Amino acid sequence: MIQGKVTGRVWSSKHIDSLPKGAFLEVEVAGNKIIAFDPLGCATGEDVLITQGSVAAGHFTSIKAPIDALIIGSIDAK
Repeated sequence: MIQGKVTGRVWSSKHIDSLPKGAFLEVEVAGNKIIAFDPLGCATGEDVLITQGSVAAGHFTSIKAPIDALIIGSIDAK
């Protein structure tokens, strides 16, 4: 797991119907930015926990989602 801070949302005019409900967010991690799928409804400025790779894709058992980074928690306090 890695920790990051949500810096914005990613908007698109097209949507893949097989994706579950959620949003793609831009997250800053150690000075770099990644795009992570957010099923939780996190807001800009929140600290979050992210998992990547096969663990992120394997979270969606009923569908095959093309997701490489998944927000799995919101950090309330440090």
